[in-house]
Amino acid sequence: MRHDEPSSVPPRPTNAIARSLGRVHPAIWPLGLGAVGLVGVVLLHSVDPNQPGFYPGCPWLALTGTFCPGCGTTRALAALTHLDVLGALSMNPLLVAFLPFALYSYLTWLRNSLWPHRRRPRTLVPTWALWGILAGIVTFWILRNLPWFSFLAPGAPLLPSW
Repeated sequence: MRHDEPSSVPPRPTNAIARSLGRVHPAIWPLGLGAVGLVGVVLLHSVDPNQPGFYPGCPWLALTGTFCPGCGTTRALAALTHLDVLGALSMNPLLVAFLPFALYSYLTWLRNSLWPHRRRPRTLVPTWALWGILAGIVTFWILRNLPWFSFLAPGAPLLPSW
């Protein structure tokens, strides 16, 4: 085979870290992330983010005085650990809308990692969907800082009182 021809065999990793990571079962990554997430859920359930001092504040809010799309996420997740869906919606409705997609994506990743020998087509999120998600996040970011949409601000009542 000449050097300029493409090879059908991928090159082998040359450094020790890449070789070590290649020997790790693929399910380690989603299981590890799940364990870290479980620790975070227990922490959020036991330490109230509404009390000052333990959790850091939003740097965007501190610098600009406006809400970012993630403002209220910690308090929304803490409310969800107490099964307070309405409280979570009032803190960050975008997060509550995104959680089913995130859970589905995580479970799909875990399933594909646990049973890697099944032949499944590897489909990524279509480009148009990624652009749509980005446009939705930016739209939410802008709207929650406008006075007409103040009900999107963290901790605001769910229904606007015009």
